[in-house]
Amino acid sequence: MEVFASIQGEGAYVGEPQVFLRLFGCSLRCTWCDTPNSWSVPAAPRARIAGLPGREDGWMRPFEAATHVSRLDPQGLRSVSVTGGEPLLWPAFVSELRSLLGGRRLHLETAGAHPRTLASLMNAVDHVSLDLKPFADLDAPEWSPEALPPAARPTSESTPRTREEWAEVRALCLDLVRSADACAKIVIAANQERAEITTLLDDVAAMAPELTVILQPVTPVGGIEAPRPREIEALVDAAVQRRLRVRVVPQVHRALRLP
Repeated sequence: MEVFASIQGEGAYVGEPQVFLRLFGCSLRCTWCDTPNSWSVPAAPRARIAGLPGREDGWMRPFEAATHVSRLDPQGLRSVSVTGGEPLLWPAFVSELRSLLGGRRLHLETAGAHPRTLASLMNAVDHVSLDLKPFADLDAPEWSPEALPPAARPTSESTPRTREEWAEVRALCLDLVRSADACAKIVIAANQERAEITTLLDDVAAMAPELTVILQPVTPVGGIEAPRPREIEALVDAAVQRRLRVRVVPQVHRALRLP
């Protein structure tokens, strides 16, 4: 969908210069999503490539993506962030991309809805930003891309749909990243049920207490409001009481009006 250079605006590496690969396709419909145009996989995709006029038509293979990364970062000094959409829908792409990036670090941003797929990629990525989802703010419709080329090979792993299924995959993903270079990110909005967030904090405390928890106040979008200061403070206190390492980090790239 996009290849561009900017700074990381979220998570544990906030402020770090990176090259971003944004992939089409997501099987979730989070109410606070700021890139809903990444949800579907179009029959005729067109990618925005920073520094090039117009848009590039057709499906981009990992080699082509790595070539664009090298053009934007010729000295190989920036890490590469694969985001979306949901990159875990495309494990073959991420795996092959790893072999083409030279010494660049590869960071994965994921909702953690596909733990078996994540397990298959843990040796291919250098950092995982695991976006834990409050169930009440989720919707997971049937995911059916409009058209796929034969080489696309999306994951065959289904998306969780019930609260119980989400609890199961969350536990599996936390176990996968607990000893890795990773963070747990939780987007927080106004008027959320506090129990929805504290359930996520309880799971991190029980299953992956080594992780840094990033509380990310939502950037107001589509009628979703940012949390009030007292709501942020209450959740920080809840994380501290669970002896978690917690940071509050807004979307810095949005505040700076960067892509």
